[in-house]
Amino acid sequence: MTVKDMQYRLEQKRHVKTDIPGPRSAELAARRSKVVASGVASSNPFFVQDADGGVLLDVDGNSFIDLGTGIAVTSVGASAPAVVGAVKEQVEHFTHTCFMVSPYEGYVEVCEALAELAPGDFEKKAALFNSGSEAVENAIKIARIATGRTAVVAFDHAYHGRTNLTMALTAKAAPYKSANGKSFGPFAPEVYRMPLSYPFREENPNITGKEAAERAILQMEKQIGGESIAAMIIEPIQGEGGFIVPAEGFLPRLAEYAREKGIVFIADEVQAGFCRTGAWFASEHEGIEPDLITVAKGIAGGMPLSGVVGRAELLDAVHGGGLGGTYGGNPVACAAALGAIETMREHDLNGAARRIEELVLPRLEKLAQETGIIGDVRGRGAMLAMEFVQKGSADSVKTPDADVVKKIAADCLAEGVIILTTGTYGNVIRLLPPLVISEELLLDGLEVLEAAVRKHA
Repeated sequence: MTVKDMQYRLEQKRHVKTDIPGPRSAELAARRSKVVASGVASSNPFFVQDADGGVLLDVDGNSFIDLGTGIAVTSVGASAPAVVGAVKEQVEHFTHTCFMVSPYEGYVEVCEALAELAPGDFEKKAALFNSGSEAVENAIKIARIATGRTAVVAFDHAYHGRTNLTMALTAKAAPYKSANGKSFGPFAPEVYRMPLSYPFREENPNITGKEAAERAILQMEKQIGGESIAAMIIEPIQGEGGFIVPAEGFLPRLAEYAREKGIVFIADEVQAGFCRTGAWFASEHEGIEPDLITVAKGIAGGMPLSGVVGRAELLDAVHGGGLGGTYGGNPVACAAALGAIETMREHDLNGAARRIEELVLPRLEKLAQETGIIGDVRGRGAMLAMEFVQKGSADSVKTPDADVVKKIAADCLAEGVIILTTGTYGNVIRLLPPLVISEELLLDGLEVLEAAVRKHA
């Protein structure tokens, strides 16, 4: 089966019938302001009532095309039948026992699936947690225990989470680490930042991926020493940093260096994993076999679940009780994950992601050529982005334009299309449509986006 065989519960069309936000959403916003912490912000002002396939329905009856999927989470749709059915069945039996107290089969089944799907021809094991940040922290714990070292290398433009250690790994200050002169620090020590391969913004436009890797390796050797590094963590495609795809050869050379020095190579696939790029994991596009992979977001169709999967000897290096958590691998979330993976397999969502790239990427590239405000178009599969630059100045090809991105996003929302912004400079529009979206709905959303971009060119 393919996506064309999908059956949707809600009509797959956009329809805006009120102002955004509508009266019911405005009422809920007033209630929210009284009891929800102001530090929890939302990019859209409406409140969701229902969702299915590629649409979100708000409490005022407006239907939006969802090109964000809750930040790459609902890849199989927000109410995929296999996920909903698995969750209902599990809830009828038990919602929790704590795997560390009384284990259950669902946890084992998810670990089996991860071990099967993750790249690498070696014995693998996995451990389950709740969030991407938690997966990253545990991957670092595993690497430090296994190597007996403490230093960790992360990269420019990285995003790895909002907890203390993951904030240290994250490159962008506001809003994740500090804002308005106030900081969440001090942050965890022994984290070192290295230069990324960012083809659009390289000072030397001719630098190869391998040369960019050697640049980072030289800094590691000078600043830390390879024998002191426990782990190197990198997103195969940067997420919050702007969907940056490193130049070909960058990741393989870093992985090779890690093997040479006994460094645990960690691929953070929280956003890029589970069919998002047209492969089960983005690492596969260049044949990378990470020692450890962190997963979350798309793994469970919207239920909170994350994990670390990789070399069995690394995960087994941790003493009994050193990994876990009360809710880690919750049975309902595990059931959802198995339903999501079933959907990915049965409907060939890797193929669906590649088809989305075939439909969308050429149109974005044409839009860039015709408008002059898009400096770069990049991404893989259904993880695509446009980086916007100022028009008219001498250095316009590089000067970020975050203001125009905000205007485009607002115009799209007014027409019933949800897009997400991102990037170190706030000047990137990212597209993360559900992999089950119909081509008709996708192209309708794309037409709205194109019109908004042309309006501001």
